[in-house]
Amino acid sequence: MTLTPLFNATPVIQIHTALAVFAVALTIAIFTIRRGSPAHRILGWIWVLSMAGVALSSFWISDIRLIGPFSPIHLLSVFVLVQLISAVRAARSGQVQRHRQTMRGLVFGALIGAGAFTFLPGRVMYQIFLGG
Repeated sequence: MTLTPLFNATPVIQIHTALAVFAVALTIAIFTIRRGSPAHRILGWIWVLSMAGVALSSFWISDIRLIGPFSPIHLLSVFVLVQLISAVRAARSGQVQRHRQTMRGLVFGALIGAGAFTFLPGRVMYQIFLGG
């Protein structure tokens, strides 16, 4: 394992990666505390801001270009931003089940699922963990 590929990446990729890794760590912390507690709310807001940063930073990453500077991952980023707003609104209006489902979808679909694709050959995470 070497962090050299990350250090050699553009600043936006470094920021994007740092925010995503931070969101993963926050996810673990949030899953271990009591739901609805003050700590859950504070960490939840930090998680939402981190994920918004991950989604927003992706618009400046255009390694895979299918339609101009955009790729299907940018559609996921728009979806993530919409879902973050939906999840926060659900929590604030007391729709706990909807909030839970939306957040779990974001964690397992956007964070872990999309994150898995960063381990494909040629991508930065692949180079960090698997060499290349």
